[in-house]
Amino acid sequence: MVNNTTNSLIIPRDIYLEMLNYCQEKYPLEACGILAGRANEVFAIYKMTNVEESSVKYRMDAKEQFQVMKDIREKSLSLVAIFHSHPVAPPYPSSTDLSLAFYEDSFYIIISFTDNKITTKAFKIIMQKDVEEIEIIIK
Repeated sequence: MVNNTTNSLIIPRDIYLEMLNYCQEKYPLEACGILAGRANEVFAIYKMTNVEESSVKYRMDAKEQFQVMKDIREKSLSLVAIFHSHPVAPPYPSSTDLSLAFYEDSFYIIISFTDNKITTKAFKIIMQKDVEEIEIIIK
């Protein structure tokens, strides 16, 4: 689990690029996925199916999510972050994102495709309302 005092998220460059590429492949629909690791450091990416097939919301396939969480546990890792894209909105949690932020020990990453550029931001979301932007360190 992520330590609540952690103010940065460490992502290896290859995983970061894989996450961005996946979101670009799914554009103009929202993409989503899970990053696993230990504490605030990512070691694995799981690209998930957005069953909503929408450009404004996402919902991970429940069966996939169950299998991914099982795989993460078997590898002695934990859920570090949940990522999704905002094809038509800024990189900030929407009211829907906040209402679905059930994992307070996790980071939430949003990849935005607005203003003809890609912007990636990470957040801690507490009690589905308190939002704090977190630094992303690409290594």
